[in-house]
Amino acid sequence: MCGIVGAVSNKDIVPFLIDGLLKLEYRGYDSAGLAVINNKLERVRNSGRVSELSDKVQSLKMHSSLGIAHTRWATHGAPLERNAHPHVSHDGIALVHNGIIENHESLKQSLIKEGYEFTSDTDSEVIAHLIHKYIGIKTDLLSAVRCAVGDLIGAFALAIINEQSKGRMILARRGAPLLVGLGDHEFYCASDASALLERTKKMIFMEDGDLAEITINGPTFFDAAGLVVERTVYESELSPDQVELGQFKHYMQKEIFEQPGALAATLEMVTGSNSIVPELFGTEAASVLKDIDSVTIIACGTSYHSGLTAKYWLEELAQLPVFVEIASEYRYRKPVASPKTLIVVISQSGETADTIAALKYAKSLGQDKTLSICNVPESSIIRGTKLKFLTRAGPEIGVASTKAFTTQLASLYLLTLVIAKLKGKLEGELESELLTGLRHLPAALNLVLEMESEIIKWAVDISRKHNALFLGRGIHYPIALEGALKLKEISYIHAEGYPAGELKHGPLALVDEDTPVVAVAPNDVLLEKLKSNLSEVRARGGELYVFADADSNIDESEGLHIIKMTEHLGHLSPILHSIPLQLLAYHVALARGTDVDKPRNLAKSVTVE
Repeated sequence: MCGIVGAVSNKDIVPFLIDGLLKLEYRGYDSAGLAVINNKLERVRNSGRVSELSDKVQSLKMHSSLGIAHTRWATHGAPLERNAHPHVSHDGIALVHNGIIENHESLKQSLIKEGYEFTSDTDSEVIAHLIHKYIGIKTDLLSAVRCAVGDLIGAFALAIINEQSKGRMILARRGAPLLVGLGDHEFYCASDASALLERTKKMIFMEDGDLAEITINGPTFFDAAGLVVERTVYESELSPDQVELGQFKHYMQKEIFEQPGALAATLEMVTGSNSIVPELFGTEAASVLKDIDSVTIIACGTSYHSGLTAKYWLEELAQLPVFVEIASEYRYRKPVASPKTLIVVISQSGETADTIAALKYAKSLGQDKTLSICNVPESSIIRGTKLKFLTRAGPEIGVASTKAFTTQLASLYLLTLVIAKLKGKLEGELESELLTGLRHLPAALNLVLEMESEIIKWAVDISRKHNALFLGRGIHYPIALEGALKLKEISYIHAEGYPAGELKHGPLALVDEDTPVVAVAPNDVLLEKLKSNLSEVRARGGELYVFADADSNIDESEGLHIIKMTEHLGHLSPILHSIPLQLLAYHVALARGTDVDKPRNLAKSVTVE
């Protein structure tokens, strides 16, 4: 959620710190701050945007070769300047922190008894005072940080500087992501690679429990036992222009239109093949997947909806029982664990705290057949599973997920085909037919994107409403859930997704002329059932907006608006129908004038519980 950047250099790093924070704005935040060391520690903070912080920094003519900066998303304490990072303690200690310290209250009371005064409501300030306390005992900043983090319960990524240790920055990581960028006599830290791309593509991803000391001569890494260790240097495949807006008004719009290319990249390994191989998911995939008798999918938010969709595919084609779990719930209950269950974790960022914790919990129950589906190759989730699949969607900056969702769906469909084949459920002709459909998907999405002008007309009408219902049946029910989530995330219209057959079991009471009802109506075996449900809505005066396949035989009438999809893609229809729902949410939000890419109270990468 929060964003960290820092640098040690032989030249002024303040412009980099500001630019890095701007690159991290998409993660979501409510305040920002910066601290540098010259002769003394200098700190600037504010609630609000990074642009306001930049104005303050310029007016003060700040400069330094050592500094840290932060964007905060409030968890402890209101989004006020006094709660913004960096937090400081005596003798010029300053730190920035991502994560949550679960035992901060007891630590705070102990520190108050020792004479420390607190000026914020945050859990993070505790760490600054702890480090000062241990410096009084250990005298060395690195040793003091090691002692301080030993007292912490929870998750953290930390960057620390100190007046007494000029030219030196200490990093610590447990749970929350943190990486080091390697430049020419200039070294950086960040919570996200996108903050560093304009300076370097060479990066080291800190392991859980690591500490690092960075000076002008480079970084030194220490593992959880305090031993010096070597960490792998990665060359990022991202380029700065991948995180630029280009011709588009918002990142969400850009990412919606990037979906044909993102899907083509995700499906590249099967584009020229007439058969599918388990090795798509790792060298051990064949042996692991042959030995499973069920699948449990664990995820949050949009990724959870992709898992719900995959349940239909896996149960029909692979004929395995599938359970789909919300990560934040799964980790706190006692499921019936089987060593033959495949645990699938899904996350766009690969740093979703609840999903990482749920994965660890599943493994602790003896479930070691694990697979991650993720968009970030160096992420914690990718490193934590036996099998893995990269969605190759490219950077997704908009908080409301679009291309990550459709590439997750494509990845899960590939997984379905692999398991079905290994279980003897996918004969040669059927395999070839289904792969042909997959290869056609990017072209089909391009045709759907051409419907944008029709969708804009609907968006203007819906933007005046305060509530909406989204309906789907069968495999399109999760797509209705996702459509409702998109609308509420960025337009702030209350929206709910329902299986259409459930209307008469409660939701029909909400239907009137002021509650638009959006329906997904593919020409499948449930179409006639869905038509009956739509008739129930019209009978109560509800206004219907229906995305129907070209051959669905649903015609426009008063109160019934139809946009005809270009074709029916069978099993892949949910991916196709996701696109117009994304466009609808985007244009409703645009009509309402909300902050599309940075919706209130939300963050892109949810790295706290």
